[in-house]
Amino acid sequence: MAQATVDVLGDFGRASVAGLSQPRKTVAARYFYDDRGSRLFDEITRLPEYYLTRTETALLDEHAAAIARLTGHGRPVVEFGAGSAAKTPMLLRATHAPVYVPIDISGEFLHESMAALGRTVPGLRIIPLTGDFTKPLRLPPVDGPVTGFFPGSTIGNFDHRSALDLLRLLRNMLGEGAHLVIGIDTRKDPRLLEAAYDDGAGVTAAFNLNLLERMNRELGGTIPVDAFEHRAVWHDGLGRIEMHLVATRSMSFRVAGRSFSMAEGETIHTENSYKYTLEEARLLARASGWEPLACWSDADHRFGIHVWAAMPDEMQP
Repeated sequence: MAQATVDVLGDFGRASVAGLSQPRKTVAARYFYDDRGSRLFDEITRLPEYYLTRTETALLDEHAAAIARLTGHGRPVVEFGAGSAAKTPMLLRATHAPVYVPIDISGEFLHESMAALGRTVPGLRIIPLTGDFTKPLRLPPVDGPVTGFFPGSTIGNFDHRSALDLLRLLRNMLGEGAHLVIGIDTRKDPRLLEAAYDDGAGVTAAFNLNLLERMNRELGGTIPVDAFEHRAVWHDGLGRIEMHLVATRSMSFRVAGRSFSMAEGETIHTENSYKYTLEEARLLARASGWEPLACWSDADHRFGIHVWAAMPDEMQP
């Protein structure tokens, strides 16, 4: 295979080369989600250790009507990072949404998921949008104020400054009069958190390692994937789970035409997942142009679903 060049390969190539060139190697979590990565994450959401999806799903099922009363009925729904959209029908039905705009970076997986959703919610107009919602996107024209849906505590993948920037961007994309229904994971027993990101079946490990396999597939990489191990650890002072790929031996390899080396024990930092208290989540909302209206949590306070309203333009921070 001819060696790939960064200029030809776009964002993933540039991000991989830049991240692997750092003294502390890192690659952004959004690059997990090629077609295989999206399918593996969908499998993760069904694991017994991964409490996030089933807890959020139960909260949506219980409180969808109350959420709809706050956001309004008959509004278009825009979902950021739609994936399989497994939880979305509850919100769509409760709000009587006429139009649904799912946004996801993996186009093939997105269109497969939307074909299934169309059968689940007949009569719904679906306008899939393939793209990276962490960058400005032009939404398709829809009538009236919009309800944004940002489930799964995806906001936790961003450090605090980046989370504020992203939430401001979503506010600007959705516009004045919008609401945001957002799922946010909470701080809790570290053993529960670490198990959720390092399951016994090894699916999360495969998901993490797929990032290296993607570099080999798409960037002409020669990474010895079997020389890496998945690691997930909780950092209490930072309030986050970290995921790493740990080199089990010294090695050299190439990615996108560039040479790299790693020592035994060195890591590639692939994901952060920040966890928030209720008050921290409210501060995050207000600092990014949203007014918190309500929050629902399970009996064990493992997860929260929040409804926020866009602050008027003149009140934007």
